[in-house]
Amino acid sequence: MKVTRRRALFHQRRTSNLYLLLTLGLFILTGVWSIIRLHTGEIRNPFDPTPTSTRTVNSWVLEGEASFTAGDLPDAITAYQEATKVDPNNAEALAELARIQTYSSRLLSNDTYRLTRLTEALQSADQAKALAPDDSNVLAIRSFVLDWNADPNLDALRTDGKSAAKLIIEADQEALQAISSNSQDPLALAFYAEILIDEQKWTLAGQYIQSALQLGPQVMDVHRVYAYYLESNRYYSQAIEEYRQALAINPNLTFLYISIGHNYRTLALNSSPGSQQTELYNQALESYAKAASLNVQLKILDPSPYLAIAKTYVQQGEFFAAALNAQKAVALDPTNADLYGQLGGIYKSGRNFETAIYALRCAVDGCTPEISCLARNGCPAGDNGVTVAPLPLSPRSATYYLDYGSVLAAFSPQKPSNCNAAVRVLTLLMQTYSTDQIIVSNASDGLSICANVMAAQTQTPAPVTMPASTMINTPTPVYTPRP
Repeated sequence: MKVTRRRALFHQRRTSNLYLLLTLGLFILTGVWSIIRLHTGEIRNPFDPTPTSTRTVNSWVLEGEASFTAGDLPDAITAYQEATKVDPNNAEALAELARIQTYSSRLLSNDTYRLTRLTEALQSADQAKALAPDDSNVLAIRSFVLDWNADPNLDALRTDGKSAAKLIIEADQEALQAISSNSQDPLALAFYAEILIDEQKWTLAGQYIQSALQLGPQVMDVHRVYAYYLESNRYYSQAIEEYRQALAINPNLTFLYISIGHNYRTLALNSSPGSQQTELYNQALESYAKAASLNVQLKILDPSPYLAIAKTYVQQGEFFAAALNAQKAVALDPTNADLYGQLGGIYKSGRNFETAIYALRCAVDGCTPEISCLARNGCPAGDNGVTVAPLPLSPRSATYYLDYGSVLAAFSPQKPSNCNAAVRVLTLLMQTYSTDQIIVSNASDGLSICANVMAAQTQTPAPVTMPASTMINTPTPVYTPRP
């Protein structure tokens, strides 16, 4: 019997499936493409660990707090800036950034740098207020930032239409809003007291700072403001003790050591010559040296302690030591024209007039690398000097202009060409500060010397009349040449 095979009952006939083949081919090509990109680094394996861990806001804030406690304000600023990048809506971090930026402006000796830093601080405070308009801490810090921005010496450099007078009014209003939001906030009370001090409202300032001390004896800012209040009222010894209270809370803030030194130096200046005065000067120098030492440890290039030391030596009549420290300050920031102006003033006080002219030229007219080295009494090996841009005339730089013009005029009998720059600088001073009797008197003396020198150059006995353009709303003076 023939049995029919039943294989077909259990096995289907093999047939090709075009769609299945295309799908498999696509998977294969995708796999090959992925492997190639993994090897070239164009794509990353999702199972690989991230190259660097993502830091949280709290991590950056803790680093900022630690840096501030250590006295490293530049690093503290960087940490808080990173925190605000991670969380741009963190009003507390923005406010603290503004506070530290404001304090760091004390480490800057150039008005341009200082205005830039204070402007940045105000921007941070503005952002914080936009996020938390009713937060007393945010409002208090913004009032503090506004108050420090309200420096009349910075008005000549402003380009935003603001003025010290407008800023101090806004600071006052902001502080009152902070206190209205939380009358028990010691920071708000202390910063309002500081504003009142700057407004010379002494009685009211005293009341608010006493309230702040009761509520926040552990807050550095409260003791700093109280010390400022005492210092402003000429209680220098008590101010020193209060600055020390602030240092007990934050022991590495160099600007507090400098403030202590200033008070010791003022006490020394007001005391009678003798051993007590010498001791006070030594205590001032010790405090400044502590600030300089901290800066070295923290690798902060801050010339202010060396300038303070230099000015202390000037008061003691030790001009050589003063010049050495001022030169050290310039070496830390050799393109800073303001430092050359202060160095030139020290040379002038020590009767080193020739070198004073070089330094003051850098401040007033700017100077070449060669002149900058002459101003520093020589650059060290490997240092070829720097180009220094001039300072614009302002209330702070007016002293440098007057010193420069006066020294040039004083040396014009030996070098008549000095009068070209002397007349230009002294005339500008008289035009700008025509109501300042000290500037007008000293500038007039210098112009008189140059008038005599120019008359002698022409060898004519007739009186020399200065051009009318050199005077402001006054008859043209007639200068009689020296016999």
